[in-house]
Amino acid sequence: MITADRILPLWLKYRDALEAPVRTFEFPRFGRRFEDRTYQMGVLNLSPDSTYRETVCHTFEAALYRGRRMTLEGAAMVDIGAESTGETADIVAVDRQIDIMRPVVAALAEDNILVSVETYHPEVGVALVEAGAGVVNLTGRVDDPAFYQAIAHHEAGVVLCYTPGENARSDDYLPAADELFDRQLDFFRERIALATEAGIERLWVDPGFGFALHLPDGPDRIRYQTESILQSFRLRELGWPVTVQLTGAVYLFRDEVRVAQTSAATLAVLSKANLVRSHEVPRVQPVLNLQDFA
Repeated sequence: MITADRILPLWLKYRDALEAPVRTFEFPRFGRRFEDRTYQMGVLNLSPDSTYRETVCHTFEAALYRGRRMTLEGAAMVDIGAESTGETADIVAVDRQIDIMRPVVAALAEDNILVSVETYHPEVGVALVEAGAGVVNLTGRVDDPAFYQAIAHHEAGVVLCYTPGENARSDDYLPAADELFDRQLDFFRERIALATEAGIERLWVDPGFGFALHLPDGPDRIRYQTESILQSFRLRELGWPVTVQLTGAVYLFRDEVRVAQTSAATLAVLSKANLVRSHEVPRVQPVLNLQDFA
C-alpha cells in the first residue's frame, strides 16, 4: 500500500532532489512551452507488434486521426514509433522505419503538432527531424556528437532514455530497484554532457524502467515499476525535466486494464514527473488537469 508514512521518508531522504529546479524551454515552431509541471506524451504506434493494441494505427489516415485526436484530448506531444521494443517483436530496418514514419511525421508537423519519434537509430532520428519532428525519443546509447549536433541544428529536443544495454531491445537486465537510480544518475550525467556540449537545449531524462525488464506481468513487476515511479523525482537533481512511461498491469487491473495508466499517472504527478508517456490520453489528462486546481 502506498501511504504517506511510506512516501514521506523517501522525500525527506532525497529532499534536495525533490526541491531541485529543472529547466524550462520552448519549441517556438509549435507554440509549445514546457515548464516544471506534468505534461502528456501520447503514443502512436506504427508497428503492428505493439502489445497495446488500441494505439496501433495500420493506415496513414488512422495515424493522422489518432495524432490529431490525442492533441485535442490534451497531449502536448505525439510520440511515434515503427518498431516495438517487445522481446519477441520483429526488427524493422532503418530505411523501413523512416519510410513508415516520414509521411505521418510530416503531415502532423504541418498541422503544427509537436511530434517525437521513438528510435534507437541515429539515422532514423535525424531523417525524421528533417521531416518535421521536434523531438527524438532516444531509446539507445548514441555516442556520436554529430547526431546531437544535427538535432540542435533543427532546434529540436531529445528524450534520453536509460538503457542498461546498448538499446531498449538489448538482452540486459535492469539493476535492483534500490540500485537503479544511483546507476542512472551516473549514466545521465555522461549522456547529458554529450548532448549539451553538442548544442542541445531541450532535453528530458527517462528512467526507462519498461526496457529490458524480464519480469512477467505479476506482483514482482508491479512492485518494481511502482517503486521506480515513486523514486523518479531523484533524477531532478540533474537539472532537467523527467519523463516517466506509464505502466499497465493486466495482472492487477484485468478487464479494466485501460484505466491502469490513470493510476500510474497519479503516482507520476505525485513524484513530480514532467512528461508522462501514455497510451490512454483521455483517461490520463484529467489527472494532469488537477494541477490547475491544487
